[in-house]
Amino acid sequence: MGYPIGKFSKMVSLSIDTLRYYEKERLIIPARDQNNRRTYSEADQRWIAFIKRLKATGMPIKEIKTYARLRYQGNSTIDERLQLLFTQKNRLTAQRQEIDAHIAFLDLNLHFKCNTN
Repeated sequence: MGYPIGKFSKMVSLSIDTLRYYEKERLIIPARDQNNRRTYSEADQRWIAFIKRLKATGMPIKEIKTYARLRYQGNSTIDERLQLLFTQKNRLTAQRQEIDAHIAFLDLNLHFKCNTN
């Protein structure tokens, strides 16, 4: 079943302008009906959810675009896509370690009642 852009925009909680921008940037390539209107599928809905999740992880838009380009090229690009995901996971792990160090610093100072002498 195909969804017109207005309905799809509500389904995925993105504005029509954002969907058009995603199409312009080749993040999503919707099908077209006989009148050349965009039509979106359930698969497109899952893909948008995936893009939103990548954005939430802090993945740079340039890498999301690369991931999308590779995805549309098919299964022969799975290894390259996995590498992008591993790279982002490593970034997040490093950020988590840095945050944990900051929390430990604060815990230590809270324990000693902010004694900085």
